[in-house]
Amino acid sequence: MLVTTTPTVEGYPITQYLRIVCGETIAGVNVFKDLAAGIRNVVGGRSEAYERELTQARETALAEMVQRAQELGAEGVVGVDIDYETLGTDNGMLMVTASGTAVRFSAVRN
Repeated sequence: MLVTTTPTVEGYPITQYLRIVCGETIAGVNVFKDLAAGIRNVVGGRSEAYERELTQARETALAEMVQRAQELGAEGVVGVDIDYETLGTDNGMLMVTASGTAVRFSAVRN
């Protein structure tokens, strides 16, 4: 499955736009990660625990979006956008949403 942020894929003209597909995930961050991130905030540096959590949430949202496109018989998803949002003020929840347009292609042979 071709997945791209661009509206087209060179060499693969879009023959059918199926529909918008989305994948969502909400990730919670526990108290130990919060504590480690707080210390990093004071002394400087990157929070590897948060970065791992963010990477996993993004990959889960993208995989869910691709699965929904496959269920429609799509060959690709174009115009992909990934959004990040925190939920609440103190609950440590992160929502990641991936969305794009499921399409079918016609390969051009050279």
